[in-house]
Formats: sequence, C-alpha cells, structure tokens
Amino acid sequence: MKPVRQKAAGSRRRGRAGARKRRRLVQSKRKLSAGERRKPSIKKSKQGRMKNPPSTGWKPEMRASPDSNTKFYPVPANGAGVTPAVSVIIPVMNERRTIAAVIKEARKVHPSTEVIAVVNGSTDGSAEEARRAGAVVLEYDQPLGHDVGRSIGALSASGEVLLFIDGDFVITAGELRPYIRAVLEQKTDVALNNYHGPRRRKQVHNVVLAKHALNAMLGLPELGGASMTAVPHALSRKAVTVIGAEALAVPPLAQVKAASAGLEIRLIERIPVGIRNRKRRTRGHNSQLVRLVMGDHLEAAALLIGQRGRRGGCTDLLRKRQYCEVR
Repeated sequence: MKPVRQKAAGSRRRGRAGARKRRRLVQSKRKLSAGERRKPSIKKSKQGRMKNPPSTGWKPEMRASPDSNTKFYPVPANGAGVTPAVSVIIPVMNERRTIAAVIKEARKVHPSTEVIAVVNGSTDGSAEEARRAGAVVLEYDQPLGHDVGRSIGALSASGEVLLFIDGDFVITAGELRPYIRAVLEQKTDVALNNYHGPRRRKQVHNVVLAKHALNAMLGLPELGGASMTAVPHALSRKAVTVIGAEALAVPPLAQVKAASAGLEIRLIERIPVGIRNRKRRTRGHNSQLVRLVMGDHLEAAALLIGQRGRRGGCTDLLRKRQYCEVR
C-alpha cells in the first residue's frame, strides 16, 4: 500500500482559486445565454425626443445661422469648408522631439479644431513632423523672434476661440479643455493660466516681479503674476479683434489692451509650466530673454501711462507739488 502524499498548503490554495475562477466563468456564460445582459434603455417623450440622451462629454457650440430663419445651428466636426470652433496656435523652432505629441493632444481639445504650427528657423525637420501629425504648417526659413509666431498664427486662424501653447512640452487635452470651455460657455475673453511663478524664494525672479507689478498697475491685483506671456492661454474672437493680432507678439502689451478695453479676464486651471518647460543650455540666452521680457513689460507700462496719465491712473492724494517747484 502506497503512502498518501499530502499537498502543500500553497498548492491547495491555488487549486481552490482556480475552481472559483472556473465557476465564475460558467456563471457568466449562463447569463449571456439567458439574455440577462441588456442594453441601457433610453426613455423617449411623447414627441419622440430622448429625455436622457447619453452624454458625449462636450456641449455642441451653437452659432447664428446667416442664411435661414432659425436662430441657431450646431457647428459640425471640423472638415472641408467648415469653420472650426477652436484654433490652436503653436510657435515651433527645432521641436522635432515633442511637436507630434503636442499636436496630438491639441487636436483633442474640441470636436471642431484646427491646429496651426508656425515653424520658424527650424533645421531639425519640425515642419515635416507637424504636417504628419495633422497640423496646418506656416513655415519660415528664418527665426521670427519671440512670440511673433503667435501673431502670425492669429492672423491665419478662423476659430471662435484661439488657444496658444508651445511646441517644446506637452500639455494634455484634459488640461487644455477648461480654457476652451471658459471662452465658449462662460463668455470669458482672456483665459489665463493660474500660474504665478515661484514666489517663495529669498530672491524672486525679475520677470515674476514684473508680472505682478503690471497687474497691480492695471488695478487687477487678483491676477497676481498670471500673464499672457505664459502658456496656455485662450482668447475669444472678440478679444483678438479688440487687442489686434499684431499686439500678441508682445504679450504684456496685449494684456494692457485687453484690460483697458474692459474685456473679461479670468484665471482658469493652474498648469506649472515653469517645471515642465525644457531648460535652454545656451549661455547668455537666458539673460537676454529676461531683458526682452522686462522690455515687454516696460512697453506695456508706457502704453498704460499714455492712456491714464503719467501716474497710470493712480491718485496723488493731497500732495501739493506746486510748493516744491523751484522758481
């Protein structure tokens, strides 16, 4: 008589788990054969309309119809001869590594979207990558300079919303959609990134200080350091008309024009672009860029002073300057 070999505890547990798995599989097959899995029903009213239609995740944009008596008609998905609801504008210079992924996310922000890549001074094949990714490419052999691509893209855009991003780092469609909704649904004219730069440092960067100072001069301290200099930001078609596409090449100047015109400026989602943005290794470039951005803010302040007087609209209170004049 052979001795009975006892199974190890581990093998017994595995055997029981396998038996449970087989029982669940058999039960699921029985449910399918019995027709227990049914599609969710959609109730209809007496007129035949759906009471609770399945959500598509996006409300269709409605526009006035120019050639019919109906007041509104839905904008269809982007295609030939169709005006897009959203234009995404991306200045590109030697961003071959990231541009395809950037465009892929940009195309998903709205069902009716055009993506415009302003490729300038690129020598790494960025234009070809952008075309393969589905963007409309405006190509320039020479570099256009800082933010000029935004103006050129805005002049070519036909959307009701203009969304500005950069080509050197990816922002997901889910992060970008709140900017589109703010303009289309909440009637915002200028939707800004709720990012204010690093402020809790012993020495705050001059550009961060300049952004805060300009908003304070505009009488909009609630904006903090939020600026049209940073991406992403979105503009309504009305804002582009009021500001002027050419002013978008100097973002602080465009921000002063928007505030002076009384456009609706709002902070949307916080996207920490300072962390995501690829660091430039060129020595001297950063210091030159700082000087450029500081100059942009000075130009914007000069416009504000020209509009509101030499004190930019700030009061002099009871100061009697005439008594200090040298005669």
